Amino acid sequence: MTLALHNLEKRKGAKTAGKRVGRGYGSGKGGHTASRGQKGQKSRSGTGGYKRLGMRKLMLATPKLRGFKSQKPTSSVVKLSVLDTQFIKDEVVSPKTLAKKGLIHANQDNVKILSDGEISKSIIVKKCSVSKVAKEKILAAGGRVDA
Repeated sequence: MTLALHNLEKRKGAKTAGKRVGRGYGSGKGGHTASRGQKGQKSRSGTGGYKRLGMRKLMLATPKLRGFKSQKPTSSVVKLSVLDTQFIKDEVVSPKTLAKKGLIHANQDNVKILSDGEISKSIIVKKCSVSKVAKEKILAAGGRVDA
């Protein structure tokens, strides 16, 4: 018997090769879709096909960013009533001194002083933005506001 394509057999102990997809209509595997179906992740070729399990775990483990994060710098807010309790008479209030006392974060430069509460001491405010009413209260107490 002569060796030809129609009478080839697998060798004993050979593993089955599985589907020979993407070989046209003559393969008996659906032709243009290659038995993968019409659409969807599993019908695509390349990395769009099956995702490896490790990649799936990695995707689930990474935090997802949701919403919008503003790039505008934010100010730390300090109330006048807190300044009244934390500072003595004629002491300088600046972002550095506020950070030393633990009222704001050490790396925060934008500080706004609001008029919540009263102040009875004269303080000197430097390098801080101050609301209009808070400035009036500081000046009325004998303090000074340097922009």
